[in-house]
Amino acid sequence: MSKPARAWAVPVSGTRPGLVVAGFGRHVLVETESGERVICHPRGKKSQAVVGDRIRWLPSQDEGTIEKIEERSNLFYRQDEMRTKSFAANLDQVLILIAAEPEFSESQLTRALIAAEAERITPIIALNKSDLTEPFQRAWTKLAPYRAMGYQMLPLAIKPKAAQPEADTDIDGTQSARLIELLQGKKTLVLGPSGAGKSSLTNLLVPQARVLTAEISQALNSGKHTTTSTTLYWVDSARTTALIDSPGFQEFGLHHIDPMQLAGYMPDLKAHAQNCKFYNCTHLHEPGCGVISEVNSADKPSSISPNRYRLYGELFAELSQTRY
Repeated sequence: MSKPARAWAVPVSGTRPGLVVAGFGRHVLVETESGERVICHPRGKKSQAVVGDRIRWLPSQDEGTIEKIEERSNLFYRQDEMRTKSFAANLDQVLILIAAEPEFSESQLTRALIAAEAERITPIIALNKSDLTEPFQRAWTKLAPYRAMGYQMLPLAIKPKAAQPEADTDIDGTQSARLIELLQGKKTLVLGPSGAGKSSLTNLLVPQARVLTAEISQALNSGKHTTTSTTLYWVDSARTTALIDSPGFQEFGLHHIDPMQLAGYMPDLKAHAQNCKFYNCTHLHEPGCGVISEVNSADKPSSISPNRYRLYGELFAELSQTRY
């Protein structure tokens, strides 16, 4: 299966630039240079535009038509046997939000990291519920291999404000400052499983998010909450820092990844794959394999954890079945 089609088109006279900030089905909400928001529709039956896309659109009464999608720097998406799900385009980074409780899936985390690496998007791992001491320590220990690989790691404790409505949230001052520093001046997709705290994080950083969500739903006549679609919010009035909220997921397909390229998207394996005897090494059974040699290292602790190597083998088998 191939990457989602690029719907570039020849510019039409009279078109205007815009940024896709939300989408529901075929309809998208486009923000103009002046900050106004207009509903736009694709010319064909299916919309190829995703949140974060820069487009050219043509006004038509009180709505508009998408005439061109500008070339993307990247596209973050997942793909399974049945369909492709695009999250957002032209990202600076992906904030993968997981929680200490319930226990997060290392398989889903690994898949999201691989998808980010494949599109050359910087990933940040944020572990929520640092206020739950024992579960957090277990989860933080579980993430040790990812810290060793150099991934940016951020502890968070997003929780309801005392004596405030349930939806209002608060966070430790030091954590908040660090988080805002990491997001500053960038377009960041917040990604994670259901219940990890994505909506709470959005409400914390963008207090008017619920109001904006209601306005978007009304404008698109969808009646849907933001967690059913991907939505871009500006954190600052200057519109330089964007937070993109996305629906929670339980599965993350990587069928667009060639299994022979898989190790190159896993930093711990990639560091040793260059030492393999054969150029087409699968890192599973070949003699002279640098990865296997590191996994079985007896004179020092291996930089590839047994769990990571197991995940690699499972993913390689899964992706091989879909291609060969």
